[in-house]
Amino acid sequence: MITGKKLPSAFYNPLSMLGAILALVSFCVILFLLLLDFFSEASSPYMGILAFIILPSVLVFGLVAIPIGMFLERKRRQKAEYTKRRSFYVDFDKASHRTASMIFLIGSVIFLLATAVGSYRAYEFTESNTFCGELCHSVMKPEFVAYQNSSHARVNCVECHVGEGADWYVRSKLAGSYQLYSVLFNKFETPIPTPVENLRPARETCQHCHWPDKFHGSRERVFNHFMVDEENTPWTIRMLMKTGGGANDLGEGEGIHWHINAENSIEYYALDEKRQEIAWVRFRDEKGAERVYLNEDLDFDSKNIDLSHVRRMDCIDCHNRPAHIYNSPSRSVNSALASGRIDPAAPSAKRIAVEALIGDYTDSPSAATTIENQILEAYQEEYPDYFASNEDKVKKIVEVTKEIYKLNFFPEMKVRWDAYPDNIGHFSSLGCYRCHNGKLVSEEGLAISNDCSKCHTILSQGNGEMSELINGGGIEFKHPVDIDEEWREIACSECHTGTSQL
Repeated sequence: MITGKKLPSAFYNPLSMLGAILALVSFCVILFLLLLDFFSEASSPYMGILAFIILPSVLVFGLVAIPIGMFLERKRRQKAEYTKRRSFYVDFDKASHRTASMIFLIGSVIFLLATAVGSYRAYEFTESNTFCGELCHSVMKPEFVAYQNSSHARVNCVECHVGEGADWYVRSKLAGSYQLYSVLFNKFETPIPTPVENLRPARETCQHCHWPDKFHGSRERVFNHFMVDEENTPWTIRMLMKTGGGANDLGEGEGIHWHINAENSIEYYALDEKRQEIAWVRFRDEKGAERVYLNEDLDFDSKNIDLSHVRRMDCIDCHNRPAHIYNSPSRSVNSALASGRIDPAAPSAKRIAVEALIGDYTDSPSAATTIENQILEAYQEEYPDYFASNEDKVKKIVEVTKEIYKLNFFPEMKVRWDAYPDNIGHFSSLGCYRCHNGKLVSEEGLAISNDCSKCHTILSQGNGEMSELINGGGIEFKHPVDIDEEWREIACSECHTGTSQL
C-alpha cells in the first residue's frame, strides 16, 4: 500500500494523473481565454470555438478519466494481491480521504458554476454573427460580406435563420452539424445552393419587425441608370411603387403586398430548385374559393405535383435576398456614377468599369490587379489626353471598381450577381415574371395578369428636363434605346443581364 500521499493511493496511476493534468491545464487556458476575450475589442471565431467548445470537451474528458483510472487501478491491485474486493467507502479518519473529499466538493462547486457559465457562453457564441459568418471563413465569406453591407446588417443572423423557440434551435444545430462536416471534408458545393429548403416561415421571423397588416399606400422610388456611350448618358426613371398590403377588413388589401395578405393563400409549384420556373399556382380567398393556374408553355400535368414541394407564398419568395445581395456590374457602376464616386464626366466610365468587372478571374487578388491594369490601359490608349490631365480621376475609377468587385464578386466560391436570382422586380432576373408572364392560365381562361401598372406607376423618365416632368397620372414606359415594341414581348432580364447598357 502506498503511504504518505495526500490523495487516495488509487489516484496515482497514469490515466488518472493524465486526466487531472488535462483538466487543470484546460481550465487554466479557458480562464485565460475568457480574460483575453473580455479585454479584447474584437472577438475571434477561433478563440470562441476553442474556449467554449473544444477546451471544455477536453476538460470533461480529463475529469472523467480520473475516476476511470482509479477504478482500473483498484481492480489491478486486487487482482495482483488476491485480496477481497471492497466496496467504495470514505474514511474521514484518513488524511488522504479528507483531502480527496475536500477537492471533490470544492471542485464540484467550481465545475458546476463553470459549466453553467460556460454553457451559456457556448450557446451565446454559437448564436453570434461571428460564429455564423467567420468560423467557416472561406465558405461563408460571400454571405457575410454581403450581409455586412445590407440593410439588415444590425439584425443578427439567427433572428432570421433560427428565430425563437427550442425546436428551431435544435433543428439549426443539427443542420449546422452537417454543414460542419461538409466544410471539414470539402463536401460543399460552389456556389452554395439556394434557396434554403429548411428556412423558417417568414411570418415567424421577418414579420416580427415587418407587420403586413400595417402595410398600405404607395412609395416613390428613383432609379438612376447610365448608358454605355462615351457621355455616360443618364436615364432616370421615377416610379410610384404600389406597396399596398394591409388587411381586407380595413379596405387596404391591395398592391404588391396583397400576395401575403393574411386572408389570402397563394401556393405554387416550381420545376427547378431555384424556384424560377413556375408550373402551377393555386389561389384561395378568405371565403375558401379557389382557382388553379397552369403554365401553358410547359408540358406539365397537375397530377404529377409532388405535394411536399408545394410552397405557400410568403415574404421570402420575392424578398429572397434580403441580406445577401450581390449587385450586378451595371447596377453597381450606375450607383457609383449617381453618387459621384465615379465622375460621370469621365469618358466611357460606365463601359470601361463594367468591362473590367466581368472578366473571368480565378481569385480575388489577381482580379484586383487585372482590373487596375485594364482600366488604366483603357484610358491611356482610348483617351490619352483625358488621362494625362485627369490621372487622379482615373485612379479613383480604379479604386471604386476594385471596391465594387470586393463586395460583390467572390471567384473562389464562384459567387457573383448571376449565381443567385433576385426576385425583387424583374430587371435583371425573372422576378415578378415568374408568375406574371401571361402564361399561367386557369380552366376558365383567366390568366395571371402581366399588367405592370398593377404594381407601379411611372411618374417621369428620361434625362435632363424630361426626368423632371412629373405626371401624377402616370405615363407609358419608354425604352431608352429604340427597339420598337420588342420590350413588350420579352422579359427585361433577357437583355438586361447585368452587363448591358443599363
